[in-house]
Amino acid sequence: MYYPEELVEEVRERNDIVDVIGGYVRLKRSGANYMGLCPFHNEKSPSFSVSGTKQMYHCFGCGVGGNVFTFLMEYENYTFAEALKVLAERAGIRLPEEEYSAEARRQADLRSRLLEVNKEAGRYYYYQLKSERGGNAWSYLTGRGLTDQTIAHFGLGYAGRLGNELYRYLKGKGYPDELLVKSGLITVDEKRGAADKFWNRVMFPIMDVNNRVIGFGGRVMGDGMPKYLNSPETPIFDKSRSLYGLNYARQSRKNSILLCEGYMDVIALHQAGFTNAAASLGTAFTGLQAALLSRYAKEVYLTYDSDEAGVKAALRAIPILREAGLTAKVINMKPYKDPDEFIKALGAEAFGKRIQEAVNSFYFEIDVLREQFNLEDPEEKTRFFNEIAKKLLVFTEELERNNYMEAIARRYQVSYDNLRRLVNRQGAMQSVVIRSDRRERRQENTKKDKAREGMMQSQSLLLTWLAEDGELFGRIREIISPKDFTEGLCREVAEMAFRQCESGGPLRPADLISRFESKEEQAQAAELFSASLGELSGRGREKALAETVYRIKKNSLDAESRRAAESGDGQALQRIIMEQANLRKLHISLKNG
Repeated sequence: MYYPEELVEEVRERNDIVDVIGGYVRLKRSGANYMGLCPFHNEKSPSFSVSGTKQMYHCFGCGVGGNVFTFLMEYENYTFAEALKVLAERAGIRLPEEEYSAEARRQADLRSRLLEVNKEAGRYYYYQLKSERGGNAWSYLTGRGLTDQTIAHFGLGYAGRLGNELYRYLKGKGYPDELLVKSGLITVDEKRGAADKFWNRVMFPIMDVNNRVIGFGGRVMGDGMPKYLNSPETPIFDKSRSLYGLNYARQSRKNSILLCEGYMDVIALHQAGFTNAAASLGTAFTGLQAALLSRYAKEVYLTYDSDEAGVKAALRAIPILREAGLTAKVINMKPYKDPDEFIKALGAEAFGKRIQEAVNSFYFEIDVLREQFNLEDPEEKTRFFNEIAKKLLVFTEELERNNYMEAIARRYQVSYDNLRRLVNRQGAMQSVVIRSDRRERRQENTKKDKAREGMMQSQSLLLTWLAEDGELFGRIREIISPKDFTEGLCREVAEMAFRQCESGGPLRPADLISRFESKEEQAQAAELFSASLGELSGRGREKALAETVYRIKKNSLDAESRRAAESGDGQALQRIIMEQANLRKLHISLKNG
């Protein structure tokens, strides 16, 4: 259901964003704001800023931003309605309860409707698996050693052979074509019409950490291709941010996660009692997935396939896990390919021993590297130690790096001092390369890009100033208007900000952020109110304000002048020239206060 705007605003105002985010992120006061490590990307230096006065957050590292609602929606994967209910309960505000009518259902939040469609599809696939038509799929799953209880626990299902069975079922439930297409479960073709995305496949519901179905994976029955197929990305499903089985793994109360490559590996491990298993979704492991894991564990055991592709995948995942602050270890699956095969052959107890024997991820990297060199050859042996030295540079803390150097020196019977000198030399060489790369990137920036970036900063600066100085609007309203904001989302934000100021109330950035639907636009809007005003005061501050107003207005008039010249509008050109002349006088008066 939809709640009155006044009620939503009351809930927001009664939940201080610093207190709410402080329950998830360790915050430390820094000037007028609070800083902490961003929970949405991997970082070691705090760039996540929370403003109590503006009631908003913004990360200067990855660019996310928003208000207290968007934080809960992003962090907990809540819908807006769910975030509203949690915050209302926290503030002791009672929300009106109402049954969903057909009209309210049609107007409900898109994410909620997509979750509803996926839940209904999951029920349908499970029903099909249990029916006579799902006999082959049922035989396949039980043939892989899965029990009835495991199949039900993971909600496994079957998509029928006809190619439009789910579509007919969901249409019978009253869902419109537009919504079904957005769910990724249905495709529409001009020739064939509507068709199911999945058919003749064993279905694996993919759930978020709150046990809601956000997508599906399907394993083909027979020799069709592709063997595995996932839902496309939708407003509720992002493969780079999701992990199969994490909804159960996080409840295992263990401080570690067994990270697998496939659905069946996760299911086999859970059935064998290793309920802390999860898997990436058929794509390369990402930093966002690592950040997600870091909320629930401190240690990750890689159970990737023992073949060449699995080794490469492990080597790609290790630095990502390390960057997220997670300790990584690698489980030796040989002579079997994956956890599913291993457990079938040797049982759960043997797999438990392999977990205990898991090798430190850095040693694993060095062991794989060693296979590329003939250590009987002096030249190759030297190259091998130079490569080790490069790898040791990933440890930025000196104590940790020294510990690893000592361990490697013992393991390969090499002088610690010689290894340390190699590491120092490699570090110096890398520093030279990094400085060179930075110079080249700076040179590649065009003057046009720099000008646009500078104007964006100026317009963001003025919006931030308006949010922090309640008297500023009265001073600039006759000089600057929303049409003078030209970059990105600035114009739309400025229009809303000016309307809010004209109504006589204070500018409330958190309220404006709520007006945008997409998380990308909410983050951009938050960024516009996060410019640094520095430590200026008195005449210095007045001068900076005058310069900012002048730059924005001049940029707007210059653009208007070019358009008038191109169209041959002499009358408009004359007016603009007069305004430009007046602006120079105005600039002097503003600077003088």
